[in-house]
Amino acid sequence: MIKFLQKLQRRTPLGWLQLRRDPGRLRVALAGIAFADVLMFMQLGFQNALYDSNTRVDRAMRADIILSSPQALNLQNLSTFSRRRLLQAMDIPGVETASGLYVGTLTWRNPQTRLKATVQVLGFDPDIPAFDLPEVNQQLDKIKILNVVLFDRGARGKYAETIAQIDKGQTVTTEVENRTLTLGGLFTLGASFGADASLMSSDQTFLRLFPRRDPASVSLGLIRLKPGYNPQQVAAALKSHLPEDVRVMTAKEFVKFEENYWQTASPIGFIFGLGTAMAFVVGVVIVYQVLSTDVNAHIKEYATFKAMGYDNSYLLSVVFEEAIILAFLGFIPGFFLPNVLYALAANATALPLYMTYSRAALVFTLTLVMCMLSGAIATRKLQSADPADMF
Repeated sequence: MIKFLQKLQRRTPLGWLQLRRDPGRLRVALAGIAFADVLMFMQLGFQNALYDSNTRVDRAMRADIILSSPQALNLQNLSTFSRRRLLQAMDIPGVETASGLYVGTLTWRNPQTRLKATVQVLGFDPDIPAFDLPEVNQQLDKIKILNVVLFDRGARGKYAETIAQIDKGQTVTTEVENRTLTLGGLFTLGASFGADASLMSSDQTFLRLFPRRDPASVSLGLIRLKPGYNPQQVAAALKSHLPEDVRVMTAKEFVKFEENYWQTASPIGFIFGLGTAMAFVVGVVIVYQVLSTDVNAHIKEYATFKAMGYDNSYLLSVVFEEAIILAFLGFIPGFFLPNVLYALAANATALPLYMTYSRAALVFTLTLVMCMLSGAIATRKLQSADPADMF
């Protein structure tokens, strides 16, 4: 290893010298790589925001096991099942509580703009907390009053004045289906691709807002286990005990179920994945053009090396050295610019857009592969070059 490092230290950095010889071409190459990196960062960032935002409610549920209808697609497309299944679930050893969660979407008047907007309503029994959200659980007494709900301060849209009024303790009301609704408090959850805002209500308020919903049918069943019981084992027992008109999942499986919908069934996940692939291809093309031009500009010098006895592997190492240098230098601006764009996009969309170490490592790896692949393509002519033909 020491001998290799000493040999590397003595080696003339031809790749760097060739790149530095033409600053204009180097700047163009770095700009192209940075552009491809920014595209990949943005596509992967929005893809992660898609999965993260649409599983916020799922991950906040206070449940070890979740029951749903087999026809349910995701949280915004749930079918209902009989509430009797919750009572039957109590027969299984280890089940401590089994409560229902009502989920629905309605149109209300934005309290601030008075324009119509769509919100997601989550209704549950206030005596049995449905979410591990301290802000919600501290205000359960408020939603026990009919037509009083809690509003999500992380909602997307013009709600700043409304949130400020609620923070000051002022009474804020709005209209929903010719019914007056009072916003009695705030909690923090955040918007998603599927919903701009969320409301927490009691099950009784929910059924008043959705008069056509059958009180005997719930959207989800939230099951809490007694300490010491394994969710996988209890879930298996529930699957054997309950009829086939319910699907039984652990909390982790339910989150994965939601993610799978957006990854496979929804076109949005595919679009972001395709965008990342296209950004990678764009980067390959840009770097190839730069390296190919560089190889052609120095083809006679490479031929001279061949005539002196240097083999193709040495010449290829020079081109790959250029590719690696381009990858490192191009990644630097390609990493910092997305952080600014993430902040701007998060502020505009209320989506969880932020840089992660794993995403930075992934994009850096893709950048290295992108540049190395471009270098391999650019050296095809170099490998077949005959020194006698160059002069």
